[in-house]
Amino acid sequence: MAMNEHSFKVSIVTPNGVVFEYDTATLVVLHTTGGELGIMANHVPVVASLEISEIRVKDDDSGKRERLAVNGGFAEFSDNMLTIVADSSERATEIDVARAESARERAERVLQSAEDEREVKRAQLALRRAVTRIHAASVQ
Repeated sequence: MAMNEHSFKVSIVTPNGVVFEYDTATLVVLHTTGGELGIMANHVPVVASLEISEIRVKDDDSGKRERLAVNGGFAEFSDNMLTIVADSSERATEIDVARAESARERAERVLQSAEDEREVKRAQLALRRAVTRIHAASVQ
């Protein structure tokens, strides 16, 4: 279906290149460092830093829904184009849940035995990434 006045383009880019493109999104929900942000067609231009979080893409015309896990980054919206630049991103359907569960367990063990603040922060980030991936993959 072609883009119309109620839709916009979405592109997610990582160091590995474009990992997601969608031409007819009607709503994208992002978790920025300032809180949750919903983007719809003709939204005012915005640039925002992203948390390690899920991104939800919705297309009301086709009924399609897409969930992705992103590892931080930033989002820029202008001229009905949302570009997300992230360290990494995965579609929910591509996430290896068993691997994410192992990463969560490993991070929890490190948190319990961490001896300095740097080790705690690294384990907390790893835990957030793992939990985000698990949640994105398990919510339909």
